[in-house]
Amino acid sequence: MKLSCLQENLKRGLAIVSHAVAGKSTLPVLSNILLASDDGRLKLAATNLEIGITCWIGAKIEDEGAVTVPAKLLSDVVGSLPNDRIDLTLDVRTQTLNLKCARFETNIKGTEAGEFPTIPTIDDRTPAAIFPPALLRETIEQVAFAAATEETRPVLQGVQLRLRDNRAIFAAADGFRLAQRIIELPEPIVQQQELIIPARALTELARIVDDDESPVEMMITPGGGQVLFHTSTVDLVSRLIDGRFPDVDRVIPQQYQTRAVLDRQELTKAVKLASFFAVASSNIVRLHMEPGGEMGPGRITISANAVEVGDNKGQIDATIQGDGGQIALNVKFLSDAIAAIPTPQIALETQSPQHPAVFKPVGADGYIHIVMPMTVR
Repeated sequence: MKLSCLQENLKRGLAIVSHAVAGKSTLPVLSNILLASDDGRLKLAATNLEIGITCWIGAKIEDEGAVTVPAKLLSDVVGSLPNDRIDLTLDVRTQTLNLKCARFETNIKGTEAGEFPTIPTIDDRTPAAIFPPALLRETIEQVAFAAATEETRPVLQGVQLRLRDNRAIFAAADGFRLAQRIIELPEPIVQQQELIIPARALTELARIVDDDESPVEMMITPGGGQVLFHTSTVDLVSRLIDGRFPDVDRVIPQQYQTRAVLDRQELTKAVKLASFFAVASSNIVRLHMEPGGEMGPGRITISANAVEVGDNKGQIDATIQGDGGQIALNVKFLSDAIAAIPTPQIALETQSPQHPAVFKPVGADGYIHIVMPMTVR
């Protein structure tokens, strides 16, 4: 293998695939990154057998070839080189990769490419769905964080994706909250699908498509055990989670007793102030809603009380329909729900202190975030 590429392109490509490198593994090759010539481009690939990421960068190929080298060492070396052309040459006999850049030269001992696991590719299969990259990234950021982090219920560590007609429905839940986003697809799907994708894989996908403008094609491997997301320069492959996801539609309340519309920025400030005291008191923050009358608008009081620390109370104006009332929520879940809604105004719908709080963006359809109430003794 003999080729040349720009340092900034190689550095960016290594940063993309390095997130799939195995931290600790019984297979030493999983700590490596695969470098291979591929149809006039340099292919970089890494996998931890759960997620696999492949990236292609522009390169001038003189001799074809492939090798795997330690991921961290290669990334550290390339990241420290000047922004100039890098010449890479592989000594096939010793599996040593030589890098030359400006006045620097490095030799890195590698491993034969044949030992690296095979990562599924797109082939010529018809995509199960095609997503606009910006919309997909926004959707993942609104949903994936609500998935569970504990391994007690593996199915809740994933994001449920349902494909129906020209819609994609993403949902995640951890038993204390639920986030769901419905988006319209540019093209109708060929076949209805329902799958559970690890939240970590989708978080990596959102990071990958952050600066990519090409459509994201999604395919499911023939065996049905893996999902593949493809852009013009990057592929991400992830295993799918087996199991039955909770019935999301049954969890979402269909009615409310009180509906409050309030300013997102004001709510964010009030909740942040209350959080300083809530963390010392089981993370409990109380929201008390009072409807307005002829004298003025309604208001919401956000308060937290910690016996050994102190207390905080803040009030913000709100348009309130219904009876009003009070609900206690986990301050972290409340903050996460507010942060996931980008619109200037947020709608909060409640039924009683024992029913969940429902957050929706005002002026934008398709997103709903539910937070279960906390019991206050």
